[in-house]
Amino acid sequence: MVYLPLILKRIFSALITLLIVSALIYGFLEMLPGDVATRMLGRTATPETLANLREQLGLNEPALKRYFLWLFNIFQGDFGTALTSKRPITEILAPKIFNTLILSGCAFILYLPLSFITALLQAYYKNKNIDISLSIITLIILSLPDFIIGTIMIIVFVVVFPIFPAISLVGEYSDFSEWFMALVMPSITLALVMSVYAVRMLRDNLIEVLDSEYIFMAKLKGLSKSTVLIKHALPNAIIPTLNITALNLGFLIGGVVIVEKIFTFPGFGNLLIDSIKFRDLPLVEATILIAASFYIFANLLTDILSIIFNPKLRKQ
Repeated sequence: MVYLPLILKRIFSALITLLIVSALIYGFLEMLPGDVATRMLGRTATPETLANLREQLGLNEPALKRYFLWLFNIFQGDFGTALTSKRPITEILAPKIFNTLILSGCAFILYLPLSFITALLQAYYKNKNIDISLSIITLIILSLPDFIIGTIMIIVFVVVFPIFPAISLVGEYSDFSEWFMALVMPSITLALVMSVYAVRMLRDNLIEVLDSEYIFMAKLKGLSKSTVLIKHALPNAIIPTLNITALNLGFLIGGVVIVEKIFTFPGFGNLLIDSIKFRDLPLVEATILIAASFYIFANLLTDILSIIFNPKLRKQ
């Protein structure tokens, strides 16, 4: 493959970025007042017990050495132990990440048809009532923060029309119906917030491509408007939208934090807020690093797809 060296270059850049991000996360959190031993034992601990615990945790070692040891343990799958529950962080993270991946997957599945169908309709009926109406709706959603949309969903579907539960609690023993009821409102909230950006970008790209010369030639050949739109315009208009999709994948981390808290969904975002609230530093470091890794991976995936679908990028 002629674009393989470029893809390998992007992968290497992503790994370097992740390494820099890990150093920043560890460095900034280490600069917070107090240390892990003080947080674990509390302010009433004696100097002797603090000194013993610091010795056990290796806090007397230089910060740089502790960072590389932390990084080495992470590569082995060991994120350390949570201060609050004294449990291994991997044991705490695994079910929370699983729940968030389910929620994010459902939101992304809703996001794809919502974005593409809406943009195609607007491009097909450009400047007509459908286009104008959908543009107004997307602008309204665009102007509302995700926590407002989530609150509106709760008011409508919990208070006014009691269809879904107010608290989206699921666990290991939840059945399909419980998962479905818990996922509907947070998934729709995330999908709506993500799709409005993609819809506006894709609509404008489609309209621009439809005005190009090769599209005019396709129309002269007698192809229908829908065929021209889907088979000829969409593949060329979709490339810039990949960048928006990458940002949306990154948004899933930030957006999921707020949405999970609104609906009390037991996922990764809820865990991140609780770990910050209880100042559980090892758990905060692990959750932020995983969130950053997901964002970097999303951008890497988009870069690779852009290289594959856009021949111009292969020459860089």
